[in-house]
Amino acid sequence: QVQLVESGGGLVQAGGSLRLSCAASGSTFSTYVMGWFRQAPGKEREFVAGISRSGVTILYTESVKGRFTISRDNAKNTVYLQMNTLKPEDTAVYYCAADRASRGLVVRTTAREYEYWGQGTQVSVSS
Repeated sequence: QVQLVESGGGLVQAGGSLRLSCAASGSTFSTYVMGWFRQAPGKEREFVAGISRSGVTILYTESVKGRFTISRDNAKNTVYLQMNTLKPEDTAVYYCAADRASRGLVVRTTAREYEYWGQGTQVSVSS
C-alpha cells in the first residue's frame, strides 16, 4: 500500500506556472506507475499525464502537450508535474495516483485502473 500527498497548487494568472509535487510513503515507490489526473467542477476526472516506473514511458493528454512536464525521482519517492503557460481551462483539482498492476512500460490512462489516490490540490487559473 502507498500513501500519496500532493502539494504545490494555488492561484495563478493565465500564462503563469506551477509545479505540483506528490510525495509517496508506505511502500516501494519505484514499483508504481504514477499518474496525474484532474477534475473540474461538473466534469469527470480526466487523465493529464503518466510516467512509467523507470520514467521511460511518458504520456500526456493532448491539451497539455508542450506545456506540462511529468517527472519522477524514485530516490525521493516523489512525482512532479511542471505546468507552464497555464490557461483558465486548466482550473481543477489535481490528483496524483499510483498504479501497481500495469505491466512493463505501459502507462494506463483510465482512473479506475489506479489503485491509490492522493487527496488532491486545487489549481486555479485566472484570465
